[in-house]
Amino acid sequence: MMRLDHIVLWTNDPHRSMDFYTRVVGLAPVRFDEFEARQAPFPSVRVCEDSIIDLVPTADATGTESLTKAAGSAGHPVNHVCLALSKSEYEALDRRLQTEGVDTSARLSPSYGARGWAPQGYYFTDPDGNVVEARYYE
Repeated sequence: MMRLDHIVLWTNDPHRSMDFYTRVVGLAPVRFDEFEARQAPFPSVRVCEDSIIDLVPTADATGTESLTKAAGSAGHPVNHVCLALSKSEYEALDRRLQTEGVDTSARLSPSYGARGWAPQGYYFTDPDGNVVEARYYE
């Protein structure tokens, strides 16, 4: 079965993004120490056992385009990334986001996704303006 391995989000400040995704969203850091030691070009955060989000500096867009050989493709945001959580994790994330002053008022009820219908969801933005959706399934 095919799986989603990773998503690249562009960031102006990988340290700020790492703080947001680990402290506020609650994801685990991947290769952050290596990034700090300049042994990795970017850090990542783990979504689940087999999926991560790469936090690639926008300053590296030219290098990424060179690597992928797809001119004009790097540095552009995706529309949004969706995180599926348990209901309690969903509610706890909402509280943490609101405590940080992050707007979660864009609500969905219900919405359809990879696992069928989710009763609720909300959107929020990270420090670089990337849009993230949070939802839970029953």
